[in-house]
Amino acid sequence: MNVAYWIVAGLLALFSLYGGGVKVVRSRERLRPMMAWVDSTPMPAVRAIGIIEVLGAIGLILPPLTGIAPWLALAAAVGFVVLQLGATRVHLRMGDRQIALNITLLLAAAVTVGLATTWL
Repeated sequence: MNVAYWIVAGLLALFSLYGGGVKVVRSRERLRPMMAWVDSTPMPAVRAIGIIEVLGAIGLILPPLTGIAPWLALAAAVGFVVLQLGATRVHLRMGDRQIALNITLLLAAAVTVGLATTWL
């Protein structure tokens, strides 16, 4: 189970680190082609979501790696489930039916939650 956690959590962390980092550093104009929702969202909120994703990615990896407060990995995984539920809701409310990536990330986060509970 430990190997499975590292594979799933590692992939989720990498994706979230990239996606969150992009939201933190890019302008609205550079985000618009890949994230249509940024037009209707204030940039401070977009930046906050990016910071949350980066911190969540760190939370999936560092606590179990160091052995310090490993329950934070479970909290980060639960946070990603909530984040993806919200993201899916935003896409559907905007009429955007392309939610396959959100559903995939939601499933990866849910699997990470399950795997994290086995070693806590």
